[in-house]
Order: sequence, then structure tokens, then C-alpha cells
Amino acid sequence: MRDLIAVGDLAPDFTLPDQNNRRVNLAALAADRQVLLVFFPLAFTGNCEGELALIRDREPEFDNESLTTVALSVGPPPTHKVWSSAQGFLFPLLSDFWPHGAVAQQYGVFSEQHGYPLRGTVLVDRDRRVRFSDVAEPGAPRDETVWERALSLA
Repeated sequence: MRDLIAVGDLAPDFTLPDQNNRRVNLAALAADRQVLLVFFPLAFTGNCEGELALIRDREPEFDNESLTTVALSVGPPPTHKVWSSAQGFLFPLLSDFWPHGAVAQQYGVFSEQHGYPLRGTVLVDRDRRVRFSDVAEPGAPRDETVWERALSLA
């Protein structure tokens, strides 16, 4: 795992498919508003479900005129489609499936040992500069204060 992307760094651009197989591009999103990138290990797991449910349940804080939120993991779009439909996740779940975890690697949140991203949270501004970055230790849930700290900068 490389070092976590630092505040002030230029966020690497990417285009990934969402759960509906639509292509989502970071630069295009950031041109309109700030973007909160929420990396998660795997769909259909308890901690990930709880964290993304928090975003779903507090949608106006995570998707508004100044901020949009996308979640990223290595699962394929069909898996994300089934999971998002079952959980009512309306925000994009992006598939960093192939090359396996390439975007997570660029952001320094990919665990080579586990083969999936750790719980990384990165806020990107309209100039694609990183305003906030945090990653939980392997196996650890995201500290709930991470949401408040990231949202306070959005």
C-alpha cells in the first residue's frame, strides 16, 4: 500500500462504471461541485452496509448544491446493482474492478494483503485538490467523526 493521498495533492482523475454501468468521471463531477470519495472494502458486509446506510439516511448532507458523494470498491457493477437496490443506495457505487483496485491504489487506500480497498475518505474540491483524506486501519470501521470532519470542509 502506498501512502494515503495528502491534503493539497491533485486528485488522480478516473472514469469508472457505476452500479447501472454508467461511466462516472471524477473531473466532470468536480467541475460542478466538491466530491466526497468513500472507499469501502466489499458489498454485502456489515460495516460497509452500515457506513453507506448512514450516507443514504443523511442524503442532504452528502448530496447537495456544493457536494456530491460516490462510493468505490472492487466489486463488479452487477454486484453493486443488486446491493444498492436492496439497500436503497441512490448515490453512485463505482466499480474499481479492473485493473483490480487501480484507483484505490492511486489514492493510497488499497490493501495488497486483502485485495480490496480499506475504508478511505477523500474530499476533492472543484480544482481536484484534496481537501481531506483519512483511512481506517485494516479491519477497523470508519471513525464516525470522519464524516463530520470531511463534511465541515465541504
